[in-house]
Amino acid sequence: QVQLEESGGGLVQAGGSLRLSCAASGRTFGRYAMGWFRQAPGKERETVSAISRGGGRTYYADSVKGRFTISRDNAKNMVYLQMNSLKPEDTAVYYCAAASTVSTNTYYSNRLSYNYWGQGTQVTVSS
Repeated sequence: QVQLEESGGGLVQAGGSLRLSCAASGRTFGRYAMGWFRQAPGKERETVSAISRGGGRTYYADSVKGRFTISRDNAKNMVYLQMNSLKPEDTAVYYCAAASTVSTNTYYSNRLSYNYWGQGTQVTVSS
């Protein structure tokens, strides 16, 4: 099992940046593909970005491509989401999630593939 805790959310003006962090417990972090998701009020949870176990493959939703960067540090059990050029429509609760997988080179863009979820961190972008 793995436990996840997000941090780094907050209030930022449009055009600003935030860096979200997700700390994972346990000694098997490297066995999990990771993803970032978000959910705005009244909307379904959507995939933002995903990264393979080894970090070599990444996925971005079209809405964030070119603005967000996902990365991971397996030695520190951490995954990050660097968010630049933030827009009001990026306002949401952001969740990190872990997907158990034997593949080192696969990311998962479907939230149903994820076994473990954090509690979320609020990101609010003002116009």
